Amino acid sequence: MNSIASPSPGARVLQMKKRNTLPALACATFAVLVSLLAASVEAAPPEPPTNLAAIDKPWDGGGVVFVTWDASTTPIDQLQGYEILAKDLGQTPVELADQTAEQADLEAKDQTETILEGEGVAPQEARQRARIAEEADPAVPVVEPTTWQSLGIISATETSYEATGLEKDRQYIFTVRSIGSDKSLSMMTTPTEPVVPEAAWFNLSKLPLLIALCVISFAVLLFVVLARGGMPMNIRTIAGLKAVDEAVGRATEMGRSILYINGIQDMDDLQTVAGVTVLGHVSKTAAEYDAKIEVPTSRSLVMTAARETVQSSYFSAGRPDAYNPDLIYYVTDEQFGFVAYVSGMMTREKPAACFYMGSFFAESLILAETGNSVGAIQIAGTANPSQLPFFVAACDYTLIGEEFFAASAYLSGQPDQLGSLKGQDIGKMLAGLFIIVGVVLATIQAITGSSGLEDAVNYLKEVILGS
Repeated sequence: MNSIASPSPGARVLQMKKRNTLPALACATFAVLVSLLAASVEAAPPEPPTNLAAIDKPWDGGGVVFVTWDASTTPIDQLQGYEILAKDLGQTPVELADQTAEQADLEAKDQTETILEGEGVAPQEARQRARIAEEADPAVPVVEPTTWQSLGIISATETSYEATGLEKDRQYIFTVRSIGSDKSLSMMTTPTEPVVPEAAWFNLSKLPLLIALCVISFAVLLFVVLARGGMPMNIRTIAGLKAVDEAVGRATEMGRSILYINGIQDMDDLQTVAGVTVLGHVSKTAAEYDAKIEVPTSRSLVMTAARETVQSSYFSAGRPDAYNPDLIYYVTDEQFGFVAYVSGMMTREKPAACFYMGSFFAESLILAETGNSVGAIQIAGTANPSQLPFFVAACDYTLIGEEFFAASAYLSGQPDQLGSLKGQDIGKMLAGLFIIVGVVLATIQAITGSSGLEDAVNYLKEVILGS
């Protein structure tokens, strides 16, 4: 009888190892599959937002579109934000048709002119062809849209965006896509219908400017009415204008002339107009004192206006016989050519009083230093901030900025001008008040970090003061 041999100890060990290895391999395989599944779940892109819509912003100056959407179904903690994209489709079909029609008309006319010029008298067939080309309805060309342009990325908590800086009267479409926390991108939403950012007939963002204009206009009218009614309008003394009598009297005592420079700009410059106004007062005083006043100009139109002004002043002073139009003359439009002439004249004739009233640039220091070197009493006035330091340093009196423009009201004393000046002061007070309120709010916001105060400060800066 044959007996069955039992396995050796080594074989039993190998069988046990095989039985133990199979479950381990199965567990490892399961773990790998689970990890791969989890990785695939994590790598899945986020869902795009839905219900995308775009409308032109109402009551604005154009170039702004509101884009809204519903949030993505992807959890917000797995989103970084939303990216808004726009595509420019070009001009509207009506504008394209108009432009194309104009271009076709020009081409037809050019073609007709070419035929007539090339052949002298165009044959009947050429004329017929040219007429057909001119009367043909032009086809609207197909405008290839540009590529998608990213307008920006906003927080995942936002569901709206204001697209600014767009060109008015052009068609735009918009789309939005989600951005995952791992920088993955969702599919783009279905683009919106074309939107044209048009300008409304009234821009609501300029409403604060309209209110300020109404307030200042009301203040001006109110003070004009009060001034006409006899209410005294007190204006602080302007030293430069008060010294006119002193300067003219000094010239009379010394037997020298008065030099009046009305700037180097034409009559379309407000400073030149203000300078001509001051010239009227100075020339009237000179007529009363029987002093000689000389007015070289760098613009022919300024010469004409200055002659009219000085003549009126001499007539009002009762000295029409003393008026000499030859003392008011044109030199040259060239800046430094004019300055060279005036400087030479000042050195030769040594005027006793020099007036510089108008718009000046680099020549201001040359004129002021030359006048100072001949010992003249000098009174200057300009609204150019860069030239004020030179006049202040070299002249005896200087009208700074708005003092120069207020000279007309100060010298004339007319109720309408005084009331206008007082009304403008109300506008300056309002501007100063808004600035003070803004500074206080900005300081408190910086200390407390309040978002409400930050919105108020931004509104003051961008809307109220920025209008």
